[in-house]
Amino acid sequence: MRQKLEALDLIEYYKSFESFLARPKELVLQGDTKVHLRYINALETLSFAPPKEVKNLQSQLALLKKFGYLKLDEIFEFVKIIRYFLYLKSLKCEGILGEWFNAIQIPEQILPIAKSFLENGDLKSGIYLELDSINASLERLKREIAEQLSRTLNQNKLTPYLVDRQIHFINDEECLLLKAGFHHVLKGQILDRSSSGFFYVFPQNIANLKDKYTALKNQKESHLFEICREISSVFSKHLLFLNFINKEFDRFDSYQARLYFAKAKDLEFLAPKPNTTEIILDSFKHPALKNPKSISLQFKGQVLMITGVNAGGKTMLLKSILSVVFLSKYLIPLPINAAKSSVGNFKHLDFIFEDPQNSKNDISTFGGRMLEFSHILKQSDGIIGVDEIELGTDSDEAASLFKILLENLMQKNNKIIITTHHKRLAALMAGNPKVQLLAALFDEEAQMPTFSFLDGTIGKSYAFETALRYGIPKSLIQSAKTLYGEDKEKLNALIENASRLEMQLSQEIATTKEKNHTLEQRIQHLKDKEIALKERFDKLQSSLESTYQDAIKAAKMAIKEQSTSDKHRAMNTANTLLNKAKAIKQDSTSKPKDSMIFTQGMRVKYRNMRGIILSCQKQSAVVELESGMKIKAHFSELKASTNIPNLPTTKINIQAPQSASPMLDLHGMRAEEALEKLDEFISNSLIAGFDEVLIYHGIGTGRLSVVVRDFLKSHPKVLGFQDAPPKAGGFGAKIVKL
Repeated sequence: MRQKLEALDLIEYYKSFESFLARPKELVLQGDTKVHLRYINALETLSFAPPKEVKNLQSQLALLKKFGYLKLDEIFEFVKIIRYFLYLKSLKCEGILGEWFNAIQIPEQILPIAKSFLENGDLKSGIYLELDSINASLERLKREIAEQLSRTLNQNKLTPYLVDRQIHFINDEECLLLKAGFHHVLKGQILDRSSSGFFYVFPQNIANLKDKYTALKNQKESHLFEICREISSVFSKHLLFLNFINKEFDRFDSYQARLYFAKAKDLEFLAPKPNTTEIILDSFKHPALKNPKSISLQFKGQVLMITGVNAGGKTMLLKSILSVVFLSKYLIPLPINAAKSSVGNFKHLDFIFEDPQNSKNDISTFGGRMLEFSHILKQSDGIIGVDEIELGTDSDEAASLFKILLENLMQKNNKIIITTHHKRLAALMAGNPKVQLLAALFDEEAQMPTFSFLDGTIGKSYAFETALRYGIPKSLIQSAKTLYGEDKEKLNALIENASRLEMQLSQEIATTKEKNHTLEQRIQHLKDKEIALKERFDKLQSSLESTYQDAIKAAKMAIKEQSTSDKHRAMNTANTLLNKAKAIKQDSTSKPKDSMIFTQGMRVKYRNMRGIILSCQKQSAVVELESGMKIKAHFSELKASTNIPNLPTTKINIQAPQSASPMLDLHGMRAEEALEKLDEFISNSLIAGFDEVLIYHGIGTGRLSVVVRDFLKSHPKVLGFQDAPPKAGGFGAKIVKL
């Protein structure tokens, strides 16, 4: 783990995060990342004190398993954990935190132990009476020893022999610093000599007191051992609980450290999304850089090839992408706009950064690279980064070799990011629709890299310009350019243009295939409709013939009837059958209602307005109207439209929603949920005719405020916005003019 942190330049960032932990631990959070993030978000709403430093207790738990005895300070480490959970339970939390803390039931035998310690780890008085008596005797003897030393220091006959009036400690024994000849006035034991030749003397008159003090200390240690043995016996009986609460403490510590780290550094959480490999970054800044330029990119393909100018930020971009994947995997907050970013979930993360040449192991640069690739080729469903993939061998041979290696990794569902100066390799890979090109740009006027990137093209290395910038004489550069020749430069330009044209052609082919697929679907729909109409026609024709035959039979029967009333009854029956036949005939000749198929991007008419379908569901579609508003309408309310869209000056009259309100409360919502509610609220407010609305987003960590502000800035129908007055929410609300 540390090796990856160092390779990604994250070691200092991790140390900063580690300082928020009560004790060091692994970065891995076992279980579902979304569940962990729910607990962290719940903790964000809770006001609590972080835990104090606690030692690792794995060896102590192993000792208890063998029925061993803990020392008093080791017992106190367990007490600190138990006391902290008692504190958390006292906060009376609700929701998932309340369920978690309430599920931790502390055994009755352990509660008195937790209450028997002072904050400094000493035992409270009044619980162990014999220990209290020993402590009292020790304090009394300490006072007697101090008084005896003071009397000795104040003896007039000793004054000529005193070097100073301090009490010195040699091997934890109190002594005086005296000059030679002191033995005529004071009996004592010489413990040591100073560098100046003076004597550290332990007076004989306090020796008896010291013996008593030592005996009492030994008695205290013996009594403390009995207390520790008694507590250890209780702990051994509840070993399962101690194991459990030790793990739960690490889990809580992992949550609170991430939360307080995010608050202290103004960071955001970015949890990896399952069932996707897309990487979308918005405003990420690598923490190792000072005043960095933020990175925003969309990596939706399978291979990202970063080319372009030397020292233009290619390696740092590679490390930045991998850093986001690494930090999100372990749910470490990072400097990014999380609302507009997303990262897929990868089984493993591998990278090759350094030159693997090693003289001790007799391995070359290229040989080392091949050894590293041999290990990576066994991986699948991961993300892999390779810096300067062409390092150490002939470019033409390497291009063909690395193309095959990259395709092999792609077949194993790996996502790959590489930096390269191989125009040949880039040209070979550019035709693959799963390969995305990114070029580091160079400002030719300023003769400096811009540290920005252009999507969809192969970049130049600008080796001559870079060499000049780093002090190589201009005359040597000019000679190198002459030797390089114009033909080689033209060849490079042709390779770049060919790659660009190949990519454009691939995009056009993909678009054409998509259009053909849509056309085939419509043709199949018309064929199905034709068959259905024919079946309906045949059914109605058969029913019509049958009804006519019944009517004729009824008319013939009426002629044969003798009585007038029977004749009238039979004629009425025949007439009824004829009317039924006419209705069937009319139904068969009438044009059935067309069951229109609506698709994304189709122009439609909604009431007296026109728009474009953004997305379709089973029976409804989201339509963006010409006015810029978005509505959700049932298919029955839509009609196909082929008209050219009108200018934005078209007047629209829409009935205002009955439930429309000029206020919206976003408290407690996630960023994605808040944006969806805010979008719907603005649309309803425009339809209702509101020219000013109030949006509550709260203060909190400020993330929701940033999301709301960015959305309002980008909305075409928002004229302006400002913080609400203090009585209306202050900094936690926005007044928006529409």
